[in-house]
Amino acid sequence: MKYSISGKIADKFQANPMTPLIAIMAVLLGLFAVLITPREEEPQIDVTFANVYIALPGASAKEIENKISFPAEQVLNSINGVKHIYSISKPGMAIVSVQFEVGIKKNDAIVKLYNEIQSNADWLPATLGASPPIIKPMVIDDVPIVTLTFWSDDPSKGSFELQQVAHSLETELKRIANTKDIETIGGPEHVVHIQLQPEVLSAYHLDFATIENALRTTNLASHAGSRIENNQNIPLETGRLLTGLQDFKDLVVSVVNDKPVYLRDIAEITDGPDDPESYVWINAGPAWQQDKKPNWQNETNPVFG
Repeated sequence: MKYSISGKIADKFQANPMTPLIAIMAVLLGLFAVLITPREEEPQIDVTFANVYIALPGASAKEIENKISFPAEQVLNSINGVKHIYSISKPGMAIVSVQFEVGIKKNDAIVKLYNEIQSNADWLPATLGASPPIIKPMVIDDVPIVTLTFWSDDPSKGSFELQQVAHSLETELKRIANTKDIETIGGPEHVVHIQLQPEVLSAYHLDFATIENALRTTNLASHAGSRIENNQNIPLETGRLLTGLQDFKDLVVSVVNDKPVYLRDIAEITDGPDDPESYVWINAGPAWQQDKKPNWQNETNPVFG
């Protein structure tokens, strides 16, 4: 019988006493390679990116896009090692995200980004009041790995109550080892609502600007120096901050006929959640498991990440 090349090689090694020794040697070399090869459960890979914040108060989103976002992308795109550039233009603010190629060290990337921005600072519309760029470096560890959404079947429980639950859970999750950042996003803020009564304002000859100025000047505290007495250095502070609902009600906004006019006299003041800015649609499951109407939350559900 005639053999091919592979058949001739197999015929030579089939009855050769060296074949078992070669097989054992190959197994030992494989085990040795497994033992000496460095390995890590979570290898550290340099994936550096940064957000550049530039503010232009009073500008529309279109003006931000034309005057800041597009010029910034052209300037930052010339940096060696940049892979992607994204920008977000919104009223009064531009956010430019710069992503570097994998493997570039964080310090080297941030130094390149800072030098490029400083050496091309003339592209900013300084005459229009643009703020200096703020660079916030980020790494792959800043990307959230788990996002939890809180919701409730109880229609009386809105996003504000769910947000309180999420905040209470933050403390427990921060106790987990190697946890870096835990943040609750979504849900309305806790604010004080001041609803002015136009007819009462007119009776006291007041306007909105007067009320706004009273709130701005009263809710202010500053360090006014120090006083040395009895061998002690006592710090002095002027003004105070409005810390509670009663402080707003007792705020004097004007004096009419030698009588103080309190904020509670001209406005309805309540303490509670802010107005919702977005809405969330929740799909509760397959159609046969749902009610006739889908679950619609009228307020923002806090997303916990």
